[in-house]
Amino acid sequence: MAKIRKGDLVEVISGSDKGKQGKVLEVLVAQSRVIVEGVNYATKHTRVGQTQRGSKTGGIETVEAPIHVSNVALVNPETGKPARVGVKVEEVTEGGVTKTVRTREFKASRRDSAAAAPAKKTTKKTAAKKDSE
Repeated sequence: MAKIRKGDLVEVISGSDKGKQGKVLEVLVAQSRVIVEGVNYATKHTRVGQTQRGSKTGGIETVEAPIHVSNVALVNPETGKPARVGVKVEEVTEGGVTKTVRTREFKASRRDSAAAAPAKKTTKKTAAKKDSE
């Protein structure tokens, strides 16, 4: 089961577009890449041609280029931050037929628990060392 699918909201976690969020437009499974809306723009030069009506086509256009799956993370809709995703497997019985249902589930993030933890306090020894330096 794929963790990232078309239509998901993802955030870029590495590269020049780090921190940008966008919707997945396309998943390229064979290359392990995704195309994200508004991320990783590339200029594409297309040859000038003509349509049957006589209008000219071609020129320079900017398009979204694929980005590797390892460089994006799914965004948890509850927190709005990128989070890791696991798969939860359940057995559901409907009308005497048992089905295996797989659903994606967001794991608890360390970022959320770090905000709840109190900040570190400096001791007198470390403060004295800083003054002497």
